[in-house]
Formats: sequence, C-alpha cells, structure tokens
Amino acid sequence: MKIFRSDQVRQIDEYTIRNEPVTSVDLMERAAGQLFEWYTGRFERSRRILIFAGPGNNGGDGLALARMLALNRYETAVFFVQFSDNTSDDWKVNRKRLEKETRVPFITIKETDEFPMTNPEDVIIDAVLGSGISRPAEGLAAGIIKMINDSGATVVSIDIPSGLFGEDNSQAGMDNTIRADHTLSFQFPKLSFMFPGSGNYAGKWDVLPIGLDFSTMSTPYNYLERKMITPLLKKRNKFDHKGIYGHGLLIGGSCGKMGAVVMGAKAALRTGIGLVTCHVPSGGNDIVQGALPEAMIIRDADEHFISGIGDTRHFDAAAIGPGMGTETASRKALHVFLKNCSKPLVIDADAINILSLNKDLIKLVPAGTILTPHPGEFERLAGKTSNSYERLQRQIEFSKNHNCLVVLKGAHTSVSAPDGNVWFNSTGNPGMATAGSGDVLTGMILSLLAQGYDPVNASIVGVYLHGLAGDMAADKSGYEALIATDIISEIGSVFCKLRED
Repeated sequence: MKIFRSDQVRQIDEYTIRNEPVTSVDLMERAAGQLFEWYTGRFERSRRILIFAGPGNNGGDGLALARMLALNRYETAVFFVQFSDNTSDDWKVNRKRLEKETRVPFITIKETDEFPMTNPEDVIIDAVLGSGISRPAEGLAAGIIKMINDSGATVVSIDIPSGLFGEDNSQAGMDNTIRADHTLSFQFPKLSFMFPGSGNYAGKWDVLPIGLDFSTMSTPYNYLERKMITPLLKKRNKFDHKGIYGHGLLIGGSCGKMGAVVMGAKAALRTGIGLVTCHVPSGGNDIVQGALPEAMIIRDADEHFISGIGDTRHFDAAAIGPGMGTETASRKALHVFLKNCSKPLVIDADAINILSLNKDLIKLVPAGTILTPHPGEFERLAGKTSNSYERLQRQIEFSKNHNCLVVLKGAHTSVSAPDGNVWFNSTGNPGMATAGSGDVLTGMILSLLAQGYDPVNASIVGVYLHGLAGDMAADKSGYEALIATDIISEIGSVFCKLRED
C-alpha cells in the first residue's frame, strides 16, 4: 500500500474528480458510505452518536454520515463547530440534504461552554478539521478538541484526528489534538501514523477505499501488506538440497551474552537457511553446541570475546554483532572484517555500536549492507534528532549517503534503501519489546540473504515475517509473557499461513 503526503492526496482527489469523472460531492458521498459501512459493522445501534463537524470538507463528510445513520434509525446529533463562517461548497450541499432529515438535531457551537453532556456509552465522530490544516488548532477548535478528549466517550476520527498533521508534527500543538480510539483514513494511511510521537493519536486505524486514482502519482513511502510479501517467497523443489539454501556465518557473542547467537542462529535455521556457522568466543562453544546441535561452530582464539574473524569467502552471507560487546579486540576484528568481507552482510547490535564509536569504519561498510539498529543505536550512529519525522529523513539520508539499507526497529519498523524508498512494517506488537527479539530478526534476515534474496527483499520479508511470528506468538501467550524464543517457535506457522495464500 502506498503512503502519500497530504498535499499529494489533495492532488489525487482532484485528478480522480477530473478523470473518473466524478463530482466532488459524489466522491464525498462515496467516502461517507464507507464510513457508514465501517461504523454499522462495529457498534451497537443503541449507542448515541455525536458528530462534531467543522466548516470544511471533513465536516462535510460528517454531515453526509449523519444523514446515512439517521436514515437507518441510529440516534444521531450533529454539533457544528463554527470557528469560521466560511463553509465549503460540498459542506453546504450536505447541510441542505441533512435538513430534510428532521430526526437529526443540528446544534451550532460558538463557545466551548456549549459542549453537550456526554457519557462513556456515546460515540463521538470527529469531523472537525481533517488533513488540510497548515497550523495547530486554536481558539474554538482547540477548546472543543480538548473537551472531546476529556469526554470519556469512544472517539472515531474521520480521515485523521483533528489537529494532527499528515507528516511532520514537530510544530503541531499536540495538546490540541484529538486522541482517537479509531481513525478511518481514506484510501491511504497517513505518514504520521507510522511514528510513535504522533501515531498514538490515531488509535487503531483502518484504511477505507474510496476509488481514488493515484496511477500518476509517485511516493517513496510504502506500507507492507501480506499481498506484497507472499509473491516474494522463494518456492522449494523436490530435488533441492541444503547447499541450494545457502551457508550463513553469524559472528557474535561474548562472556554472558551467548544467548544472542543461539537465538539468531536458531531463527536463521527456522527461516530456511541450509547451513549456519557461528563464530563465537571459544568459551561459548559448549553453550551454542548444546543449545543448537544443528549449528556448526568456529571458535575464536579468545575465550571471552571476538578477537579475529577468518576468511568468509566460502559463506553465502554473514551477520555480525549480536551479543558481541565492544572490547578493543572486537573493534579491531570488525575493522579487518569489513575491509575483507564481500558477501551480503547484516550489521546489528554491538557491531553498530562499534561503528558509532569509530565513524570512519562506516566508509568500509560494503554496498548493499543491511544495518538493523533500534532508535538509540541509530541516533548514536547517525546523530540525534528532535522527532520521529526528522529521524526518518535522517534514516533516508544515511541509506543514500552510505549505499546501505537501514532497518530501523519500532512499532512500524521502517526499511530505507539507497534509492530513497521506504517500507513501513504492518506486523508486530508490543509484546515483542523484549530481550532477544532483535537477535531473532538478524538471524532471519541472514537466512534470507544466504538463500539468495536481494538485500531489499531480505529486509522487507524478514521484518514482515518477524512481526507476524510475534503476532502469532502473542495470540498464545499475551503481550506480557511473550519472549524472543516464542517468536522463533512461530516462524514455521508463519510460512504455513503465507503459503496458504
């Protein structure tokens, strides 16, 4: 699924109106119909509906929805938040249509003390501002937004929570932004839904198709869906053997942190790699061999940490960093490794931290390498940013400048490529915020690289499978009890589920 900027969506609306062709008010009617279908499929008829409508097209959507709900005998009232006397043309059309439906009270609010009494069983439809705003909410709109947030009712925002910007919210007045329980976005999600600082305001969001024609518009932003991932999965043939599915090298571990390598290697094997070899400190040999007899071991010369990495030419892909530590000897080992490695590569965890400690090493990172930082590791590597949108731009810039992919882990893990394209993940859950989850992802991406997936597909398939395995694990354990090895246990189920498609 594509993600467009707000100004692009307005252009897409205009293009659809001209070329379908369809009138703007009929397009609004189409959108309201989708809102109606969504609402009636989820809420009991007994709940009172309070629609707060502004004077623009977002308010026009609310008026059209009010008419449809009333015609189907839902108890509905409209509260016109009159912070401007200028109403849009389509708003005027829908106001006239609503006047014919006498069962719908229409109350104009000019002061905040005119806000109606509410109770927790009510559903408030937020149609105050929409996605066309260019400055923070203020005055009457801001006051009503605060009262909606304090109402205790269930809040459903049309297209975008009022007060929220579609992209960069660094200048938004977040105290004057609707905190929705549900947001119904037309045709595309908003970029701001992908970020922790702004996405929480959207609550649980859904995308409603309204037939917009976006064939002539391009965007670097993409939202991963199952239909995008399933065709990328490689098929297996009857006479294949383990050599076809690659041999991966996983380098990591240090005294007290051998579990990271165990989890990474096990995840790689569960994701289909033919062979995996773990280069670990010699003191970790028995730990890895005992925990994972399917893996082969290369013992480092040092007992406690990685001190030197040998020839990697006979491996199909490599990953380095889980549990590795940042000892001086390990830093030197990474330096030599980067100078000599020509295989598809994943850099994670402490290997990223070593790059941050000596940024000259970044120049040695091979083209097409995949880095998998969490936000703290990324900021140490690329510099601090003041908000999530700025961090995304820094991520894109980093991928371009260093010809690498960055898998920035989070609720909507983002994958940036050197060509500027970005993919946001749709799978995963809060239970995956647990020790070892990142090591599992590293192993899965290593596995896909070794099997011949190109770096972009290895990254986007890896993060999608990882998140979906976490979702299936959470279905069994709940969020609080989920641990990283639960994710590994569900990888096979994920493949079975996707193969069904």
